[in-house]
Amino acid sequence: MSAPVPSIVPPAGAFAELSEELETLFGRGVDAVMDAEAFNDLALRVFTFQFGANPVYRGFCQGRGAAPDTVGRWEDVPMVPATAFKYVDLVCGSPAEAEATYFTSGTSSGGERRGRHHVPRVALYRAGALPNLQAHLVPEDRPLAVLSLIPSPVEAPRSSLSAMMGFVAEVWGGPVRWVGHPERGADLGVLRRAVAEARELGRPALVAGTAFAFVHLLDAMDRSGEVLALPAGSRIMETGGFKGRARAVERDELYGALESRLGIPRNRIVNEYGMTELLSQLYEPVLREGAGAAGRHVAPPWLKVRALDPRTLAPLPAGEAGLLAFFDLANAGSVCHVLTQDIGAVSEDGVRLQGRAEGAEPRGCSLAVEDLLAGGGGRT
Repeated sequence: MSAPVPSIVPPAGAFAELSEELETLFGRGVDAVMDAEAFNDLALRVFTFQFGANPVYRGFCQGRGAAPDTVGRWEDVPMVPATAFKYVDLVCGSPAEAEATYFTSGTSSGGERRGRHHVPRVALYRAGALPNLQAHLVPEDRPLAVLSLIPSPVEAPRSSLSAMMGFVAEVWGGPVRWVGHPERGADLGVLRRAVAEARELGRPALVAGTAFAFVHLLDAMDRSGEVLALPAGSRIMETGGFKGRARAVERDELYGALESRLGIPRNRIVNEYGMTELLSQLYEPVLREGAGAAGRHVAPPWLKVRALDPRTLAPLPAGEAGLLAFFDLANAGSVCHVLTQDIGAVSEDGVRLQGRAEGAEPRGCSLAVEDLLAGGGGRT
């Protein structure tokens, strides 16, 4: 009689135990040291869990001859293109049992299929997002008034960005004013009152929004001729977000307008890079390191970034631009290794973004999506 084949399905409670370990790690903050071997060991443990608990991803890995007993480095864990989140349910466990499902914004035409990220444990997302945001938006650890052009999680429950701002509202001592609305955009009246309230409290403000939301706010302020001088020490978190929009504004033009209309200098405007398919973010460290850090984004220690050759997906030397690939431990409930269509150069001091890959989807991405669809599991 042949020996029984060992089960690859993780035991009950495995994800909760793994998540608690990761949440403790994230809670040490972005300045905690995590050496290469420690990251690799944890990444492989997460891969082993995902291989067992995520049937769509397991089939994809098996098609590439990859399994926990054949992969020895996190770099060799199979990457899933971010576009795959549009077509298959990449989740550990049942999508129906996920605590949250976040959708990509799609395009302004509304005809494009939207990606979806099922999140089995929102606490894991929260644990990674808050220390990173705190370190780069409030490095001096002072109370702030928060003015969010990003809609509240009540108004936009399918938005991972709204969820992140909801985490801020839960834990920060200062008032949070929801200035933005999913359809109506920024409410100038609410913003005006929120600025007055911040000034009365003597608190600097954090104004958070997508680039697109800021453009619409500035348009409204231009029409009214309004200028709102925020308290000294205020700062902006700008998250990009022009993809698929009918109108885009160059960064220098946008930041100059924000400085003139809101009184927040450019060296206090922090760009955040994130996406629905990743639960960790990168920030420009301008408040921590000074204006010279503008244009460079840094990742927390639980997120690894590589630039890959768009044709071969081979790693590129430091400083050479290619497709960006991320290994995000905060994605333990879905897939950690994600290949994007964003172009950037990676070096020891961070990532320099250069926009989206032009034209057709890079061949390495499109072939991987075809392989996932061929597996059939979770396809919609």
